[in-house]
Amino acid sequence: MWQQPGYDIIAQFMIGYILPGKPIANLLFKIYGRISTVHALSFLSDLKLGHYMKIPPRCMYTAQVCAPSKSPNPTLFTHTRIFSLFSSYLIHFWLIISKQLVGTLVAGVVNLAVAWWMLDSIKDICMDDKLHHDSPWTCPKYRVTFDASVIWGLIGPKRLFGPGGLYRNLVWLFLIGAVLPVPIWVLSKIYPEKKWIPLINIPVISYGFAGMPPATPANIASWLLTGMIFNYFVFRYNKRWWQKYNYVLSAALDAGTAFMGVLIFFALQNAGHNLKWWGSEMDHCPLATCPTAPGIEVDGCPVFT
Repeated sequence: MWQQPGYDIIAQFMIGYILPGKPIANLLFKIYGRISTVHALSFLSDLKLGHYMKIPPRCMYTAQVCAPSKSPNPTLFTHTRIFSLFSSYLIHFWLIISKQLVGTLVAGVVNLAVAWWMLDSIKDICMDDKLHHDSPWTCPKYRVTFDASVIWGLIGPKRLFGPGGLYRNLVWLFLIGAVLPVPIWVLSKIYPEKKWIPLINIPVISYGFAGMPPATPANIASWLLTGMIFNYFVFRYNKRWWQKYNYVLSAALDAGTAFMGVLIFFALQNAGHNLKWWGSEMDHCPLATCPTAPGIEVDGCPVFT
């Protein structure tokens, strides 16, 4: 529904310059550097949802203070997050009704137990070279976290973005991002009759790309389609419905995804049955994982010169 930009990239950029060549320190600094803003934004988001659902403010506040975060380790992997989100939604709902502090203990134990059970029970989990190509246990979120620690910690931003670095020109985007909202503001003042110009939000548009890794084109297409339907057509032609139900719909889609993830796992994947259809394909591009650096040879991939 809206963007909640954190500063994890800035944190990694800073510590990468301060302590180059130390990926573990970089990862820890990133976690502690962004955890306060992430929890604050999540807290405000849940309070706003409770406002839309007409939950008494004191009950909602008590539930949020007593409730745990939605995942004890948000960088583990996608399927663990599905289980964690599912259990946390149940705990959050129960806390809103009973306001029991024991919910924190239950949710923490459930999240940790599910994570350890998956690591011990699923063979070759997160090992792409040993898993079947149709396996859902490839841990894309975990790989993104590992790659980030290598890029920002082990290699370091100085070698990538400093003088002589391969991506040194990307640093200019910091300046471009700071200046880009100015012409939009100027145009809104010059043409006040154009009501669509003030609606152009450069930070929201720019931060939208942050959710792409490790998302696939199927994920991005569904985001665009859902956003266009409800935030443009429904907003334009049935604004009263949009005002009353659109925010709750966003939470319902998240909760439905969590419930279906658990149902599909226990009903199908845990029994050895995998769904094969257009939406289960990763990106519909067999060359998407091929390297683009010159001179690197990989079976089935073209070699760039």
